[in-house]
Amino acid sequence: MNVWIDITAPAHVLVFRPLIAILQERGDTVEVTARDYAQTVQLLELHGMEADVLGRHGGRSRLGKFRSLTSRLRELRSWARGREFDVALAHGSHELTMTARRLSIPSATTFDYEFAWLQHQLGCRAATRVVVPDSIPPERLKRYGATPPKLQQYAGLKEEYYLADFTPDEAVLTELGLDPAEPLAVVRTPPAVSLYHRFEHPVFAQLLERLRDRAQTVVLPRTQEQREELTRAGGYRIPEHAVDAQSLVAYADVVVSAGGTMNREAVALGTPVWTTFEGRLGAVDERLIAEGRLKKLDRPEDVEVRKRDAAERAAGADRVRRDPAIVAELLTGGLARG
Repeated sequence: MNVWIDITAPAHVLVFRPLIAILQERGDTVEVTARDYAQTVQLLELHGMEADVLGRHGGRSRLGKFRSLTSRLRELRSWARGREFDVALAHGSHELTMTARRLSIPSATTFDYEFAWLQHQLGCRAATRVVVPDSIPPERLKRYGATPPKLQQYAGLKEEYYLADFTPDEAVLTELGLDPAEPLAVVRTPPAVSLYHRFEHPVFAQLLERLRDRAQTVVLPRTQEQREELTRAGGYRIPEHAVDAQSLVAYADVVVSAGGTMNREAVALGTPVWTTFEGRLGAVDERLIAEGRLKKLDRPEDVEVRKRDAAERAAGADRVRRDPAIVAELLTGGLARG
C-alpha cells in the first residue's frame, strides 16, 4: 500500500512516528509532507523522519490563514498528483483531506480537540474516515458530518499510544544545563496564533515569575515574539532548537501548558500538570480534570513547586501503555482504494 501522511504541527511528528514504523514494517510505502510551522521541521529531523516541506503557517489573521490554505492546497495537489497513493492520513490537516478528496484518494484524519470549528468543517467533511478518542461524545461531531461508520473511536489518550515504547533520556538535562537534584518546571506558552485561543490568561506572567523564583524553569515558546519577550525578562531556560520534550516532561516536577498535547503527555507520563487553556475545554481535558489527572490553573500560588520523591516518580513510571497498531488499523483498515 502506498501511504501519504501530512504533518502540519510539531505534536503530529510524535503521533505519526510509531505509525510510520508500523506501516513500513508491514511492507507499506510511506511518503510524508510537512508544513513549516514552529518546530515541526526541526522535530522531523530530530526523529530521523524525511518529509517534503510544502507551505507555511498563515499567522494570526483570518486573511493570512486563508491565503496560506489556498496556496498550500495548490502545492499539495501538484505534489500528490500522479503518485498513485492508496490512502492519505492526517492529524487534523484539512489541507490533506481536501486535496485527497479532489484527487479521489481515500483519507483518514484524527484529532482530540473537537471545537476547532472551521478546521473540522473542512477536514472532517472531506475525509473518508474520522478517528478520535472515545471520551469525545459522538453528538459533538455530527455537525462536522462525522457519524458512524465514518466515525471511529479509540480508548484512552493518543499520548498513551505514541509514548508506549518511550523511555526518558537524561541527555536532555545535560543539554540544557539542568541539575537533576533541583526542582524542574516545564512551561509551554499559549498558542497565540490559533483562532480558537483568543484570550490571554491573566495569571500566566505571574505564574512564570513564581516558577522562575522557585525552580529551574524551562520555557518552550511557540513564536519568535514570545522567545524575545522571555529572553528580555531573563532567568528562564529557553532551548534554541527542538529538544526531547517528552524526556523533559518525564523528569519535570511540574508542567504548565496552555495547549493540549504537552498537558496530556504529562498525564501519560505521570508528571503533575496544570492547564492554563482559556478556550472551550474539549472532552478529553474535561475527563482528565474530572478524574484529577489534570488541574485547571486559577491562581499562580496553586501550583506546588517541589522536588518529587522516588515514590512519586515510581508511580509515574507505572503508566498506561497502549498498542499504536490499534490506531494504525483504525486509520487504514479497509480504507485503501481497490
